[in-house]
Amino acid sequence: MDAKIFVILGPMGCGKTTVGKLLAETLGWKFIDADDFHPPENVKKMEDCVPLTDEDRIPWLQTLHKTMSEDMINGKNCVVACSALREFYRKILGIDQKKIVSIYLKGTQEMLQERLRGRKHPYMNNNLLTSQLEALEEPQSGITVNIVDPPKTIVNTILEQIHIKLTSLD
Repeated sequence: MDAKIFVILGPMGCGKTTVGKLLAETLGWKFIDADDFHPPENVKKMEDCVPLTDEDRIPWLQTLHKTMSEDMINGKNCVVACSALREFYRKILGIDQKKIVSIYLKGTQEMLQERLRGRKHPYMNNNLLTSQLEALEEPQSGITVNIVDPPKTIVNTILEQIHIKLTSLD
């Protein structure tokens, strides 16, 4: 079977990292956090509560796509946590719903804000949520999961949906 990549996407606070790590662990796959690929200038902007522009994001997404492509070439399945807020960004990542499948973690603004109150990110200022929601283009394909449940339940829902999705592609 060809290598697969699942990209967990959504705005800050939706649980991309938590759910992504748990999904990767459950599947025995590699986990990649896209935040680790931001160049220092992007990190500085986010620390200063300055929303990133497309010009800021494109090189970051291209670097991430290169890493994902190398993993696929080497036969490594992986789960990637990446905001991928716009369709344009998802195209840069190569999301095709075949080899690279998107999993959108969907929640209300109120739910996301509540989750952010209880966490500290190394550089993402919680005030950036508004700009992320303004930039968000909800995916029209792939898998969508409501984040109302606990992470383990969300992962189980994803596993059920992945099975359905992958079976329908065969």
